[in-house]
Amino acid sequence: MARPPLPPFTAETAAQKARLAEDAWNTRDPQRVAQAYTPDSRWRNRAEFIQGREAIEAFLTRKWNRELDYRLIKELWAFTGNRIAVRFVYEFHDDSGNWYRAHGNENWEFDEDGLMRRRVASINDQRIAEAERKFHWPLGRRPDGHPGLTDLGL
Repeated sequence: MARPPLPPFTAETAAQKARLAEDAWNTRDPQRVAQAYTPDSRWRNRAEFIQGREAIEAFLTRKWNRELDYRLIKELWAFTGNRIAVRFVYEFHDDSGNWYRAHGNENWEFDEDGLMRRRVASINDQRIAEAERKFHWPLGRRPDGHPGLTDLGL
């Protein structure tokens, strides 16, 4: 199963791949998101090491059960061949109503079919007041006219 755009990436296709990933994660659908990874995909997410689609799906289920009203923006940072680096920010609240903004970087490596076989994510959480939120679109895909990270000063 191919997942275009395929490597080797150009500036245009790398940015498109980043936006497609953002759109998928904003669905908060673990099964859909997991399909973008190879069956044996390897992740490092913060200090957690994950391998395989089933483990990815289980991880994402736990994540989105904890991180409520999750909204994410990704921005292309660099690319070469079959690798892409992005920076991202997402906002969410916990079940007590405490809001957070998570800042991070991801390094991605893709197979020839455009499936991600490796994801390395470094993430830091910042507690914010609800009034400090910057991501206010309805849950789901970020609207095309919504500012990106650079435009928001993040």
